[in-house]
Amino acid sequence: MNRRQFLVSSAALLATRPALAQEGPFRTKYFPVSAGIGLHDLAPAPDGPVWFTAQGKGLLGRLDPRDGRFKTISLGEGAAPHGVTIGPDGAPWITEGGQNAIARVDPSDLKVTLFRLPEKFAAANLNTGVFDKEGTYWFTGQSGYYGRLAPKSGDMNVFRAPKGVGPYGITVTPKGDVWYASLAGSHIAKIDLATGNASVVEPPTPGQGSRRVWSDSKSRIWVSEWNSGHVSVHDPADSTWKTWKLPGERPRAYAVFVDDKDKVWLTDFSANAIVRFDPATETFNVFASDKANANVRQLDGRPGELWGCESGNDRIVMIQTIASG
Repeated sequence: MNRRQFLVSSAALLATRPALAQEGPFRTKYFPVSAGIGLHDLAPAPDGPVWFTAQGKGLLGRLDPRDGRFKTISLGEGAAPHGVTIGPDGAPWITEGGQNAIARVDPSDLKVTLFRLPEKFAAANLNTGVFDKEGTYWFTGQSGYYGRLAPKSGDMNVFRAPKGVGPYGITVTPKGDVWYASLAGSHIAKIDLATGNASVVEPPTPGQGSRRVWSDSKSRIWVSEWNSGHVSVHDPADSTWKTWKLPGERPRAYAVFVDDKDKVWLTDFSANAIVRFDPATETFNVFASDKANANVRQLDGRPGELWGCESGNDRIVMIQTIASG
């Protein structure tokens, strides 16, 4: 085979593979924490610290990215925190499944306040939470529930999901709408903020396992599909869907996050990687971990930075979302 034949043959081979964009370099930095701590979710605060849940030990952690030091706070006996988000008050708010409560930790004195669910929802299996534009906290429970909490009054309402078990990830759009994903139910749903009713929207791929959701700047809903290995986007404005399969043979898309440039980031358990998707070019960038079994379960970020918890490696990872150098 001469050089021209080789180049043509190589080009044909590449054309059959998923589109991969070679961008960067993007600086990656790792922050080790205690072995066996059980990392799950995190939330970077605008003022510097990164808060993380340690589900395995019932703790909330606070990482200082400047020097890698971290502090942990006990959330109480039997605690098993899952999600964390930063509230309008600057405090981390946690879905605390072990005590079946929403927890708030005061960032100044680290005092823990619990807002317990009613006893009839004792097995809610709390998952993730988000604040709407009015300052109301909305949360999901995989056992088939979602709810809202008014932080100032402590008033709480819990609703039964229209299709039962599965509510998992949750997001708020720039327009102020709140959507959640149902992993077991393989759908997403929009919550009526006034009535609390949820309207189910079915993705185009049956049984896809919609795990987490995130809104972009246009209020479109991006979905990580665990079962299908797809990333999808739903535009509520015209009820349309678009779907792409992640690179590789059997991708398993867990987390999704949309950064300040509207680039979409996902985690792929099969590839042991964080994956960046550019909707404009429909291309993927794969950032493999330097250790096996990273199992990044959630992503979040702030301008210029993507953050995730490597639950399998007891460390936090940060990737610059803009090219360095």
